[in-house]
Amino acid sequence: MNIFVILPILILLVALVAVVIALVLRGRRSRQGGSGHGERSPKDPFDTTDQDALRGDPRSLTAGDIVEIRGMSYTVRGTLRLSEGSWRWAEHLLDDAKGTQVWLGVEEDPDLVLTQWTPVETDEVPTPGPVKLGFGEREFRSEESGTARFSSEATTGLDESGSVRYYDYEASDGTMLGFESFDGADWEATLGEELTRYDVRIYPASA
Repeated sequence: MNIFVILPILILLVALVAVVIALVLRGRRSRQGGSGHGERSPKDPFDTTDQDALRGDPRSLTAGDIVEIRGMSYTVRGTLRLSEGSWRWAEHLLDDAKGTQVWLGVEEDPDLVLTQWTPVETDEVPTPGPVKLGFGEREFRSEESGTARFSSEATTGLDESGSVRYYDYEASDGTMLGFESFDGADWEATLGEELTRYDVRIYPASA
């Protein structure tokens, strides 16, 4: 056969073999996970797992732990574990050793919600119950109310267990006003402010 006829045929065969090899290699890379750079699985942008590792897990707070809120350091004196039906949350009594005490509320709704509650140091607080309440320069609207069971750990000033009635109100600027009555005692009022995860850092006592 004339060489001028054979040569184009050989070139065509070589090209076909090269195409087949390239397709086989591409399929093998696809089965092994693509180009080799690694696929990232979808991740919840509001997942707090990474922040818990860096800043401590608020769900694990116990007496003796140190809590830093916006640069202010407190020690956990005690904890209230509360439940209402299937709902669970915690309130931690924090003390800065100078006489200042606040409460840190920790709940999941389903995202983690952190709230700092500061006791109201005045007798001029309205009685909870109405849909709207005026206090200071704000008007508060009722958000929720109910009765929960509690158990007390370490120092809280309360019995080891009991019941608490509560009312939660909120103003248009996000400020909260809470009322609690433990085992039928007088109402205790606190002003609340929701915190971001970046406002709080935890140093476990056992670390």
